[in-house]
Amino acid sequence: MNTTRQQKISKLIYKELSDMFLQQAKLSKGLLVSVSAVKVSSDLSIANVALSVFPSEKAVETVKNVNDNVKAVRFDFGQRVRHQLRIIPEFRFFVDDSLDYLEHIDELLKK
Repeated sequence: MNTTRQQKISKLIYKELSDMFLQQAKLSKGLLVSVSAVKVSSDLSIANVALSVFPSEKAVETVKNVNDNVKAVRFDFGQRVRHQLRIIPEFRFFVDDSLDYLEHIDELLKK
């Protein structure tokens, strides 16, 4: 069960990370990274972030790259929200494959 504070912080992280990845997508041609979901731990120290990557063939490689550069992402995020959050949570990024799963189910239903 999420508290109101957890929900507010999740929405803030979602909004700011989405904006950060959108700016990066403008620089890199042919790759789109979007934030699908954010779940914050009860002590607000860890944020699990689901990333949806298009094209999906590059999803694992892209999320691995983001996880390798998590300190830079956290620093940039901290610069954006330094007046709103006291403690910047640690980020854990993972691949959101729900769209691929939906495509697979749709293909099975068409047969």
